[in-house]
Amino acid sequence: MTTALIVVDVQNDFCEGGSLAVAGGAQVAADVAALIESGAYATVVATRDHHIDPGSHFSQTPDYVDSWPPHCVVGTPGAELHEPLRADHFAAVFLKGEYEAAYSGFEGHDADRATLARWLRDAGVTAVDVVGIATDHCVRATALDAAREGFDVRVVEGLTAAVDPENLDRVRQELTAAGVTVSPSR
Repeated sequence: MTTALIVVDVQNDFCEGGSLAVAGGAQVAADVAALIESGAYATVVATRDHHIDPGSHFSQTPDYVDSWPPHCVVGTPGAELHEPLRADHFAAVFLKGEYEAAYSGFEGHDADRATLARWLRDAGVTAVDVVGIATDHCVRATALDAAREGFDVRVVEGLTAAVDPENLDRVRQELTAAGVTVSPSR
């Protein structure tokens, strides 16, 4: 089994100080960078929100369910990976949400317009570990889509941060029901 690491949306706007900060985001960035640098995974990819005009996904009066404050706008520092993560950590980066809401990395594409599912299959990947931000939104959606695509999926919860930690029991149940393993650590 070839396992890839998928790093979901660890971007400046989702970390402390960003426009849609999640508590613990900066620590996730540091811990994930250390994991990547340890060489534990031969294949590591990232997803990034990459908003140009996502329509009703942005709102001045967000409901934090379907609408959010502006974040990860193309060309702004908030859209960049949060240090110490760097582009050279990743074999590919999948951009999502240019003109619509997109929560799952499987909705994005890389620089060659390849989808995440196709890229992983072409790389011989059969299993994925999913980490990043936010556990209860984009990590959840990416993990569920990975399972639907036929990959063996594990969410490493200790390397994620949630928008609302009170949602985590429900998220764990949903992931487990879909065949996703939820692990506190690698």
